Amino acid sequence: MNVEYTGRQYEIAPDIRKEVEIGLAKIRKILGDKFEAKVILVVEKRRHKAEITISPRNGPIVGLAEAGDMKAAVNEALEHLQKQALKYKTRWRTKKRKAHKKWNGESSQEEVTAAVEVAQLTAVPMVVHKFPAVAKTTDVHLVHSDEAVARHPMTLEEAIKEAHFRDRDVFVFRDPKGRVMILHRTRDGKMELIEAP
Repeated sequence: MNVEYTGRQYEIAPDIRKEVEIGLAKIRKILGDKFEAKVILVVEKRRHKAEITISPRNGPIVGLAEAGDMKAAVNEALEHLQKQALKYKTRWRTKKRKAHKKWNGESSQEEVTAAVEVAQLTAVPMVVHKFPAVAKTTDVHLVHSDEAVARHPMTLEEAIKEAHFRDRDVFVFRDPKGRVMILHRTRDGKMELIEAP
């Protein structure tokens, strides 16, 4: 692990380096050795700022702190960094544990029993999905609507425009000769004309 120190208006003391390395050793136990660290220590007037950045594989983690003296700022930044490293590690583990194959409904029961037989346990019959053969409720929900019926005779073009305007999938109208016509929008978006006898 490489550690790069930068001091702005501050000369880095050996005890501060030791504090940083002890803190990074704790983080190394969490994330492993595969990261680089950059430590920036700044003094502005009476404020001491510490910025510690580590870069594991999936992006940088930054710990920032400001205190009255540099040792307190470094310790606070390391605590912040340690909390973020723990979050990073748990997030990485949960992503890694997720199955890469998505179940698409085509898994057969033979695969399940084969997996059970490999473990040398008794095969237990199981049902993955079971749908009822007939719906238990046969209540029909009816809604009366006058918006899908034209009040006066109209041409086919007018009826198509009116059906689009009213945003209806079924539209009933009479043509100029008095015949009942039904416009029906299919699932693919085409309009179908049905002539009633």
